[in-house]
Amino acid sequence: QALIEAGITWQESEVTQGPTPLEGQTWVLTGAMESMTRDEGKARLQALGAKVAGSVSKKTTCLVAGEAAGSKLTKAEQLGVEVIDEATFIERLAAWEQSE
Repeated sequence: QALIEAGITWQESEVTQGPTPLEGQTWVLTGAMESMTRDEGKARLQALGAKVAGSVSKKTTCLVAGEAAGSKLTKAEQLGVEVIDEATFIERLAAWEQSE
């Protein structure tokens, strides 16, 4: 406190982390999930470094298909994008979050 009162300041150092498990990947969530909301799934993916998009494209890494997945599922299949169900998504999240 005395240093601050004397006018001495210092820069806060930023903590740099190593690469995250999903860095550089783009994920899409579709359909209803039972174990979490889509916003919760999105937040967990983003915490692991993924970009979460609202639509499927050839740049999409993986589509998480919940119940009643519609046109996004069809498009992902047409583009050859990996599609996983909610149970697989939860297993992968748990593994990635433990490795963090």
